[in-house]
Amino acid sequence: MASEKPLVAVTCTAPVNIAVIKYWGKRDEELVLPINSSLSVTLHQDQLKTTTTAAISKDFSEDRIWLNGREEDMGQPRLQACLREIRRLARKRRNAGDGDLVPLNLNYRVHVASVNNFPTAAGLASSAAGYACLAYTLAQVYGVEGNLSEVARRGSGSACRSLYGGFVEWQMGEQTDGKDSIARQVAPEVHWPQLRVLVLVVSAEKKLTGSTVGMQTSVETSALLKFRAESVVPARMREMARCIQERDFHGFAQLTMKDSNQFHATCLDTFPPISYLNDISRRIIQLVHHFNAHYGQTKVAYTFDAGPNAVIFTLDDTVAEFVAAVRHSFPPAANGDKFLKGLQVTPAPLSDELKAALAWEPIPGGVQYIIVTQVGPGPQVLNDPNAHLLGSDGLPKGAA
Repeated sequence: MASEKPLVAVTCTAPVNIAVIKYWGKRDEELVLPINSSLSVTLHQDQLKTTTTAAISKDFSEDRIWLNGREEDMGQPRLQACLREIRRLARKRRNAGDGDLVPLNLNYRVHVASVNNFPTAAGLASSAAGYACLAYTLAQVYGVEGNLSEVARRGSGSACRSLYGGFVEWQMGEQTDGKDSIARQVAPEVHWPQLRVLVLVVSAEKKLTGSTVGMQTSVETSALLKFRAESVVPARMREMARCIQERDFHGFAQLTMKDSNQFHATCLDTFPPISYLNDISRRIIQLVHHFNAHYGQTKVAYTFDAGPNAVIFTLDDTVAEFVAAVRHSFPPAANGDKFLKGLQVTPAPLSDELKAALAWEPIPGGVQYIIVTQVGPGPQVLNDPNAHLLGSDGLPKGAA
């Protein structure tokens, strides 16, 4: 029987998602219920992902967790909320007569190790990928099935969107218990194969104002945030879903940029104001608009989450030229061969006309590197035992 094994371990991966209609602000802090719905694009795990191993053993004396090789406090309320919910669902399933599908003694302690292959807490949705991966991995090891939105959401609101690939809606819901505040897939990852995503890493530093604190302050002080949630977002959700279904890049791109701008406007409307963008972020915004103006059509779109790093959406036939424009505006300060990561991009020359349209002083090193990726699938289970981050002793591999 599985319960007789000295150690039961599962390893999974989960993706980053980037919201094109933003979530900002909660109506219930404990249940993590948003004040508006949101819609996101799931990025491919070949370029950006969280990997998590969960192991359970009768020999463990306490719950423990390691993030990127460093042990963290397992008593953090969000971690505990996820773990409690998974254990509650496992007990519910066992009590319902599905005991054979819950193969573990639920009193055993759990060890968790998680690593990101991208900067953490830098505004690249690391908490979304991290908590989605935690919820999904714990569900696998505890034999829990069904929609895990509530589990992931309790860790990080946007994490529920990382439970699905493709294009994902997080419905704000209306019930006070949050049972209807769940994520659902709007379209699968194969729906729009031409769409490409470029992550322009401006800074890998931890942001000064965390999202949780920022949201609380915005909800308390920003009149614009309340207006946005009630009067703007509902129509934008419907329009964004239409743009995705019809693969209308012009509409998708315009709405993505407008929603990003409004999100950051609510941050400035917060008191004291919050500014997640820096001078390089604003220069990237200028670059996108100049690029589009040069062509007389919207070929590229930007969006910024709670950080200075830009996420660019474009189509596959525009990637090479826009990368050249970024390289022209922000020449690599060093290691130019490492400036481009992810999907391969064939170098393209920049026309004299476009160079003239970008006629400002280049900022060497302004963009540290670019990650080129595409829309990708949801969480995956890794069946290779060698992928486990924890050894047979339940400790991180390689730990002294």
